[in-house]
Formats: sequence, structure tokens, C-alpha cells
Amino acid sequence: MKNKKIISAVLTLALAASSASLLSGCKGSVVYVDGNGNPTDPPQSAAPADTSSQTESTPADQNSSADTSTAETSAPAEADAVNASQFGLTANIEDGTILHAWSWSFNTIKESMADIAAAGYSSIQTSPANTCVVGEKGGMQLYGKGKWYYHYQPTDWKVGNYQLGTEEEFKAMCDEAEKYGIKIIVDVVPNHTANDKRKVEQDFIDAVGGQDKLYHKNYTKAIGNYGDRLQCTTYTLTGLHDVNTENPQFQEYFLKYMNQLIADGADGFRYDTAKHIGLPDDPQEDPSLPNNFWDIIKKTDKADTIFNYGEVLQGDNERVADYIKTIGHTTASLYGGAVRGCIQRGKMLLLDLEDFKVGGSDKVVTWVESHDNYTGDDSYKMTEDQIILGWAVIAGNGKGTPLFFDRPYGSSPDNQWGDMNRIGAAGSDLYKNETVVALNRFRNAMVGEDTELTNPGNKSALMIARGSKGVVLVNAGKKDIELDTETKLADGTYTDKGKQNGDFTAAGGKLTGTLKAGSCAVLYNEGYTDPVEMPKVSMETGSFDLSGGNVTVTLHVSGADSGSYDLNGTSATFADGDTVEITAGENGEGVLRLSATGSSGLTTNHTYWFTGGQAGNTEGSQSEQSKAEEAPADGTVIKFQKPEKWEDSINVYIYQKDPLVNVSEWPGEAMTKNDDGTYSYVFKSDEVKEPLLVFNDGKKQYPKSGGLELEEGKLYTVE
Repeated sequence: MKNKKIISAVLTLALAASSASLLSGCKGSVVYVDGNGNPTDPPQSAAPADTSSQTESTPADQNSSADTSTAETSAPAEADAVNASQFGLTANIEDGTILHAWSWSFNTIKESMADIAAAGYSSIQTSPANTCVVGEKGGMQLYGKGKWYYHYQPTDWKVGNYQLGTEEEFKAMCDEAEKYGIKIIVDVVPNHTANDKRKVEQDFIDAVGGQDKLYHKNYTKAIGNYGDRLQCTTYTLTGLHDVNTENPQFQEYFLKYMNQLIADGADGFRYDTAKHIGLPDDPQEDPSLPNNFWDIIKKTDKADTIFNYGEVLQGDNERVADYIKTIGHTTASLYGGAVRGCIQRGKMLLLDLEDFKVGGSDKVVTWVESHDNYTGDDSYKMTEDQIILGWAVIAGNGKGTPLFFDRPYGSSPDNQWGDMNRIGAAGSDLYKNETVVALNRFRNAMVGEDTELTNPGNKSALMIARGSKGVVLVNAGKKDIELDTETKLADGTYTDKGKQNGDFTAAGGKLTGTLKAGSCAVLYNEGYTDPVEMPKVSMETGSFDLSGGNVTVTLHVSGADSGSYDLNGTSATFADGDTVEITAGENGEGVLRLSATGSSGLTTNHTYWFTGGQAGNTEGSQSEQSKAEEAPADGTVIKFQKPEKWEDSINVYIYQKDPLVNVSEWPGEAMTKNDDGTYSYVFKSDEVKEPLLVFNDGKKQYPKSGGLELEEGKLYTVE
């Protein structure tokens, strides 16, 4: 690894009031607060905690193919002493906002920590850190030559994988977060493994007592009735093999994984597919094995301070209120849908927005959209302006804990996966948009204030009042609204901190002003301080593809006299508007990292990947096991999980729509039944360039109309 010269600054810690007290932060870090619970600087007698760490990134044993280009260009930490109090973050996860750094690598999160803190997020949620399937020769596209969802297909529960980074990089990320007073939430996936049991690591199989104890009895049967709790908690979900979470040996092994994450710096967990793991009084598959998996979270190290929430997507008999009581918090998927619906219809109906729809509890993580909504439910068609309005609704509310899903870099309603389409990269800059930051800071400043929602004279408008201290206004309509409504705000002039509107006036219990169409306003004076100024770096390019030759990009920097860049290990400085030619490094990629340090002494970083016709890791990064299990060189394996009520003889009809070409007449080619209950067929035709698939048993078919696109490595299931 080459040593990089970077600019860092040691920030001087100011004196604090003598009434300061101490609160424990991540991994024993110290956050100083005054008598009102507001963050402040340390007292003169207190020395800053020594949270510096010295790490040398080495590939994890189970996944030696970690993205080395990320590791080589990641920034060392800011100066060891960081004045965390300047960011105004909340002392605990529940009161603040969460940034879902979806598919960002641990190194990318680490190098973005100053920006995340300055944007007002008190915590960060990572994608799953577990050992996972190495798909498509280790390709690193979010979708294409690689898939984001491979890290949701565990092969073992050890820290580190080829998509996000090694355990040492995870620890370094947590150490960096600690300096800024930010907490780390890890997405964990206990419910299932990958859909190919041959890829499950032997260490894991041995630890749970052997292959016969690894899964539930019906682990390959698709859920046919989500209202049937035994099916919901023991059958397969989207073809992924359902783990026997009641097995005490599995519970012990998974607890070890969680405790390792905690030792490495994790402060909380999101439990993926939580509703598919049984509650204590759910039906039991084996009478001798009680549904006691959720007792695990009560036994983790630091259990009294760990933040836990379960993904419980709402539908038939999902028992969300019971999961809240058992786990602590859950998602609120129906509420997210209600927020999106109100914004898209332009009607902010209190009936839709006042209640989280989880049985009266407010122990929920809320969102405008989640990664599941974005990738599967078409929420990506919402504009960024609509996302900001939705964020105003959930961040302005003092109840629930809002999670901001960071979309892919360069994405849009017409470009779901973005310009770079890269696992490991930072996503859209919308997470640090000026209005989004103002809303984060509003929520942090309003901790403890009551929440009241009203429609101020117009169903297109929503007013979220936080006691008598602050107000968030949302206008989802297409016309400006002249506001004249009752308020508890103290008399005075209120400037919109989100800078989408002009000033508003509170006088004699009335709030007046113009709320622009499709905008929100963030109003408060008491407790307001200016946001921490961060420099900005960016670049313009017409392509991230080097297969046609070198690409010239234009670099931008603001809030600093100049910036610096590193291209494939070669460093230089740049001024705003300079250009640089991107060339491929030894692994076929061009890796460009931009940095700039502002007057605050804080550094912003952004890394970009340019591919040369191959995505991410070289073939050498692929495990020998996964190489051996690739499809034959002259064909692609198609896999299908048949529904329980279908006949046992399964066919796949393969055709091309334009021009119409079919591989064989209906009902198509017979598929072979595998040992794990799935069916497969090796597709080898050169005549069909854009194949579409229809699965059938001669009577029933899926899909009922049209065909499914052929995706390498996918297990098709009936939705």
C-alpha cells in the first residue's frame, strides 16, 4: 500500500461551562453536554480521549478479494482530536437521524465522516458486513456485472466481505465515527443463507452441528401464504434457504458474530427480514426447539445501550406490534408508503400522516423510501425535490427515528442505477443537500419538544409544530400558499433555514408568509447556530467507461483555495475548472480520489471509479470455490424455485421478442430437479440475443403474461 500525503488539521477544543457532564458514546467515546442536554465543548481539565487507531488493511481470510482500489485510496483519519460538539448531533440514535450509506464500502464511509457529521446525521447504517456470495466473478456493479443484493446472501457470519471491505477496515470506520460522535448501525441477516448451500462455508456448517441442523425442514419451499405464521417463519423467502434460527448452536454462532461487530465498534443493528423469524408464541416446527431467537439480542455485549430494530414489512399477520415489544423497534413500511403517496398526490392528509400504523407505538424507524422500495417498488421514479418534501415530514416529526436512504451516484427517475453504478462508492450528494441538512439540524435541536401536525388552511400544506420552539412547513401542491395560521412561536421574524422560501412572521399568535409550491420551510430561532462549513469537491464526466480509451474530466472545488487529487496512486493539486485525463490502472480501473480542506480544518473526500470493460475486482479476486461453480463456458444456468402447488415436471420457455425467436416450442425445455429442490437448465443458444423466460408445469405458468429477463446467478421465484 502506498503512503499518501494528505492535509489534516488539529482542531483546538474550546472551554465549556463548568456545568458540563459526560455521556458515553460509541466504544467509550465521550460527548460533552451542558445542563440542558445540548452538546458543548469539554471542560478545561478534560483531555480529549485518545481514539486514534493505526490499522494496516489486510484481506480477510474468508474473502481475500476485498476492493483493494478502495483501500489504497482511502483517506487517513482527520486529526485525532475532533470537536464533535460543533455538529450538534444527538447523544443517542433514537433522537437523531440515520444515514443509510447503502452499498458504500467501509473505507468510503470513513473518508466521508466529516461530511456526514456536518450534515447532521447522528448515526450511519451500513450494508451487511457478513461473508457473502461472490457473484459474477466478483463484479462490483450495483446492478449488471455484479449485484448489490449479494451481501444479503450470507455464506458465513464473519466480519468482512469483498463488496464492502475487511474487518480491519470496518474497525477503522468505527474508530473514525467515534471521533465525530457518530454511531454505527450494522444491517445483519440471520434469517437465511445464499440459495446455493454448496457455497456455505464449512466453518459455519460445523459450528451449527452439521448440514442437517442448518436449515428448517421446508427451507426450500416458497411461502404461499404470508398469513400462515409457520410458513412465514420457516419457508424460503425469494429462494434463499431459511436458517433454523431456533437451533441453539446457530444462536451461539450468530451471537459471536454480533459481539465481534460490537467489539469492533458497532452501536446498533437492523435485523433484515425480521418478520420471518418466529416470535416466542409463534407455531414451532420442532416442539423441542422454542422460538427464542430474539432472546439473543438481550445477551449481546453492551445490550443495554445497543439500538435494535427489525425489518417487518407490513402485510398479512405480520405482528408488527409484537415485534416492537420483543426487539425494541421495527420499520414502519405502511407509513413510508403513506408519506410517498401524500407527496405524489399533493395532499398532506392528517389521516395518513398522524399515525405510524404500527399499533400506536412510536418505536419505529421511518423512511421516505428504503433500499427495497428503491430497487423493487419503483420509488426511484420520485424526484429529488419530492424526496426532500418527504424528508421534511419525517425529520420534522419528533416521533420515530428517520432514516435517509442514499440513492446511487448520478441516479435519476430515468437512470435507476446511476452514472457510476458502483458498489462501494458514495451515492448521491442529496444526503447533504442544504435543505436536508437544515431539517436534520432542526430535529436535533428540537429533542424533547412535543409534536403537533395540522393542515394550515389548505390540504396541500402540512405544519409540524414542535412545542413553541420551531415549525416545519410543507407545501406538496402546485400553487404558492399565503399562510395565515395560528402558532405558538414567539413573536419575531423567522428565516427559512432550508433556504427554499423567504421570511415568515410570527405576531400575536399568528404565523404569516408565502410558502412556495413544492417547497418546505424550516423555522426556528431559539438554539439555532450556523451549520459547519464544508468544502466541496466534484467532477464532470460524460462517461465512466474506459473501454473506448481515456476519459477527460473537469474538476471542481469550492470552499477551499484548491483541492488535491489522486489518480491510480499519482497525486497532484488542482484548481476549480482544471481537467485531468483518466487512465486505467493495473486492474483495468481508473480510480480518482478528490480532497479539499476548508477554513474549518475539516476535509471532504470523494472517490470515483472508471471501469475498462470489467467491473471491480479482477478474476484473481474470485474464490476457487465460486470459480468451480460458475456456469459452463458455453452456457448460462437458469434456476427456478417452483411453488408448492405446481406439478413436479417444470419447463422453461425461452424466447426473444423482437425479432421473435424461440428456443423450442411451448412448453419449452424440461428443467432438471436439483438436490436442494430447485430446478435448473443450461441455456446455450446463440440465436436468442435478448432471452425472456416463462416457467411452467404444463398448466400453470409464471409470469402470466410477458417474460422475465435472463439474469445470471438469479434464482427465480413466483412473486
